[in-house]
Amino acid sequence: MAGHMAVFTGEVKTSTINRSDSDRKPCYNKTMIYGKGGKIMSNIPTPHIEAKAGDFAKTVLMPGDPLRAKYIAETYLEQVRCVNRVRGMLGYTGLYKGKELSVMGSGMGMPSIGIYSYELYNFYDVDNIIRVGSAGAILDDVNVLDVVIGMGASIVSDYPDQFDCPGHLAPLADYDLLSTAVESAKELGTPVRVGNILSEDAFYTDRPNSKDCFRKMGVLAVEMESGALYLNAARAGKRALCILTISDHIYRPEQLTSEQRQTGFGKMIEIALETARRV
Repeated sequence: MAGHMAVFTGEVKTSTINRSDSDRKPCYNKTMIYGKGGKIMSNIPTPHIEAKAGDFAKTVLMPGDPLRAKYIAETYLEQVRCVNRVRGMLGYTGLYKGKELSVMGSGMGMPSIGIYSYELYNFYDVDNIIRVGSAGAILDDVNVLDVVIGMGASIVSDYPDQFDCPGHLAPLADYDLLSTAVESAKELGTPVRVGNILSEDAFYTDRPNSKDCFRKMGVLAVEMESGALYLNAARAGKRALCILTISDHIYRPEQLTSEQRQTGFGKMIEIALETARRV
């Protein structure tokens, strides 16, 4: 990609990457930059993120909405600087109670968060991503404005197929992040529900009663991103967590207004920030 090359502390090696297809087109060479520990540090900036090496903190909060990322940065962080504006997917880095943290939008759906989380984990050397977003309640005893933490993410998507596992891989949150979030919520006095959530591709679907199976299996809520995030973290050997605020109920006519969506997510954000500060 055109642009400047980031400063790094490592060595340059040239690796031949086989891109031959069934027509036996020739391979091409790509220069990889190997930093400390042999980690690949090339491919930045990317087509989706313009940040330079070192612009992101080790922990990134990731709401779906880039304007919520802007809100979190401007409301909770100090010494904030914008590190990404490409495609309007705003990203910021600043200090929270003295600790460097980043916050960046992911967009909607597993393909979108799949791209951004992959690049953050593998190209920008981010260690932790904490998704903060909204979800629709499935169980009767989960209510609007409840905070839910996804211990695991069931998936209705072909996203896991790329990993070629001969079975069904269970996408899970990182236990250290999860336990830290639960402890942070207790200290903040915010009740949370911890359990299985559902990530699915389709917001609108022709399939009637598509949540009934998950409801009878005790799945708490449905959203559209966490499954891909958990899988990308597992593949990269990194850590991920999903903290959600219930914005509507799938089985009852209840939903937050647009204004409530803007103002009612503070408890979730505070839990995420305190978790990020402690890891």
